[in-house]
Amino acid sequence: MDSPKRTYLVVIDDSAEARQALRFAARRAAKTDGAIEVLAVAEPQDFVQWGGVQAAIEEEQRLRIEGSVSAAVGEIVSAAGITPRIMVQEGDPVQVVRDLIGAREDIDALVLGAAPSGSPGALVAAFAGTDAGKLPCPVMIIPGSLSDERLEQLS
Repeated sequence: MDSPKRTYLVVIDDSAEARQALRFAARRAAKTDGAIEVLAVAEPQDFVQWGGVQAAIEEEQRLRIEGSVSAAVGEIVSAAGITPRIMVQEGDPVQVVRDLIGAREDIDALVLGAAPSGSPGALVAAFAGTDAGKLPCPVMIIPGSLSDERLEQLS
């Protein structure tokens, strides 16, 4: 019987550090015969009463995220045969991540990118600070300042 794949959850946005975290997770998944799940969290829209418009916004965001994922890890994904599962959810990012991990036993690690300077980001601050000991899986924080060579060495 095959053991279940190690699943890395990566929360992504348009930042360079999120792409670094995604590259790290893709390399780890490739080396451990694992899987990648990519989560993007959309801020709630004010005009949700227009369901068709909301659906179009969500689909546009999904396509943009899929493009970012492909650009960030395309060669790694194709070489390893890994197809990331992409999810778009709406709400407060910290709460969405907390709820998702709390509801899923198959997530083995949360992979976050930290900004190379200034504030590390809301998710890093929450999950490496106030919620550090509350999650049922490890949190991997990938510095946004890592070079590609160093990222390869560490992953």
